[in-house]
Amino acid sequence: MREVRWASEEGEGIEHLAFDASGGAIRVESVVVGQRYGKAYGLCYTVHCDAQWRVTYAAFRVMGGASFAMHGDGLGHWRDGAGRALDAIEGCIDIDIAATPFTNTLPIRRLGLARGERRPIDVAYIAAPELEATRVAQAYTCIEPDRIYRYEGIFRHFTAELRIDDDGLVIDYPTLFRRLPAR
Repeated sequence: MREVRWASEEGEGIEHLAFDASGGAIRVESVVVGQRYGKAYGLCYTVHCDAQWRVTYAAFRVMGGASFAMHGDGLGHWRDGAGRALDAIEGCIDIDIAATPFTNTLPIRRLGLARGERRPIDVAYIAAPELEATRVAQAYTCIEPDRIYRYEGIFRHFTAELRIDDDGLVIDYPTLFRRLPAR
């Protein structure tokens, strides 16, 4: 089990994430304390992935507010916690939780891009604290394998170069998040 923390560069906010990639599967638990559009919130989330970094389960809970769970088959088919199909995100393999840099790790690891290779993808974007899942277009480009990737939020015309560590976790996400030093 590995633990990391990120601080928000947009204002108040911090995340504490526990990451375990042993045993052929990936398990993450995290808590985010932040703010969006001037409103403070606390968010707990859990993400489970198979050995190919495909999300099979994700659950979210906003303190004093909504909760939401989703189950995926790794092929882009999703169901909510009650078993209903989530048609709006059909075909999306990856998720992107707005409040964290962790979910950038999912496509970076899953896609296995070669140097200079760019891949557009649709992801299930989870807004926080609203917890609404919508389809958005993104792209990833490998600048330096296992070290630097360009993220493009095509849906919002945003680009950033992400530095990652040996586990694929973001070290630096310019203008949004920075990793705090380990104690």
